[in-house]
Amino acid sequence: MAAVSSVSTTFSGIKQQSFDNYKKIPTAARNLSSNFGAFKFRISFYGFDSLNVNYSEKSRCLSVHCMSTAATDVPTVSETKMNFLKSYKRPIPSIYSTVLQELLVQQHLMRYKRTYQYDAVFALGFVTVYDRLMEGYPSDEDREAIFQAYIKALKEDPEKYRSDAQKLEEWARAQNAGTLIDFSSKGGEVESILKDIAERAGSKESFSYSRFFAIGLFRLLELANATEPTILEKLCTALNVNKKSVDRDLDVYRNLLSKLVQAKELLREYVDREKKKREERVESQKANEAVKKCLVES
Repeated sequence: MAAVSSVSTTFSGIKQQSFDNYKKIPTAARNLSSNFGAFKFRISFYGFDSLNVNYSEKSRCLSVHCMSTAATDVPTVSETKMNFLKSYKRPIPSIYSTVLQELLVQQHLMRYKRTYQYDAVFALGFVTVYDRLMEGYPSDEDREAIFQAYIKALKEDPEKYRSDAQKLEEWARAQNAGTLIDFSSKGGEVESILKDIAERAGSKESFSYSRFFAIGLFRLLELANATEPTILEKLCTALNVNKKSVDRDLDVYRNLLSKLVQAKELLREYVDREKKKREERVESQKANEAVKKCLVES
């Protein structure tokens, strides 16, 4: 199952690269930031709600006390994974489970960044990834139950993800290359969402770019039949998003999809072989029973 391993290493390789980069950073700087995969997760002084400075003339010492109330509200990665497993208790085939667990870890880090703010394009990106990842899952009911458990483990609303993704998909189908990038001059619910994103992305304070956001943008272009690179560049400019980052993450996404196709094909071949072996065993057993019956009767 080489393809399954390669899907997992798509993520684990990113983590190793990040660790190698981390070791090159001066010790003092390590305390301020770390890098997980393609997503930047900054650990600075963001969590401090108050800073108390006391100076004692007698001892001539300056004491600084940093206090945080927000940090205790952020669950650990292990807690998020445990919430998912508690919510969905059935076994998940490894071809799906391996990638789901990797995605959940990465999305946990995105979810609890200081600058994170949910938006519909991010939701569309995640829903797109999830639906394509889970294509061919044995049960439609289980596929949706896993989706619900996954989003709830992140303390978010799965219904909102689905409804916002559907809203954007319906809007994009009615657009073309020109109208898609000209959202700022129009009114409408989706146009307002895009304007808000552009404003936040421009300010850099309440917008957190992610791979799911990039995939959401690509899905909009895909549905509007406007996948030319120049259109993507114009849309990124209109949204105040770095196109180089989007290009990089879309390349990773396409690579992941390719590996998933290979892995699922291997899985189908394995299932077919096992099914054939079971049928052969059953036929052999029936033949043996028939021979025994003939011997007894004779």
